[in-house]
Amino acid sequence: MAGMAIRIPPVVLLSTSAAVQHVLARRTDAGKLGLAAGIAVAGASVALLGSSLVAFRRQETSIDPITVTKASALVTDGPHAYSRNPMYVGMAGLLAAHALMRGSWAAAFPVAGYVLAIDRMQIPAEEAALEEGFGEEFADYRARVPRWFGPA
Repeated sequence: MAGMAIRIPPVVLLSTSAAVQHVLARRTDAGKLGLAAGIAVAGASVALLGSSLVAFRRQETSIDPITVTKASALVTDGPHAYSRNPMYVGMAGLLAAHALMRGSWAAAFPVAGYVLAIDRMQIPAEEAALEEGFGEEFADYRARVPRWFGPA
């Protein structure tokens, strides 16, 4: 696959980041507000992940982030109309929720590490494969939809 620089599945990076959070913040001292905020962020993240999976299933295309060339369709609807990577946004949200529920600033560092690894290694490799596979259709999508959230 063109440009695939990383072969570690993003869910493994997610799990490793969560384990590092646990090591860095062994005690949970979030209080009621931190716990409530963490639950809210986790709920929104799960909803985002779920709606993204539904969009992929509707298109009957692969969700395999390691072998992007299996994709038979470019998913641009649902949450993908607002972010090119809503699954990674959702995963980062789960890590942020975990940090909030642990009540420790140290638990935020693995969130940043996860986002950096995904943004610098995984997403560029996926985008190279999608551009190769979908050409102008992907180029147009990339021009109008941001990588994460916000302006494109």
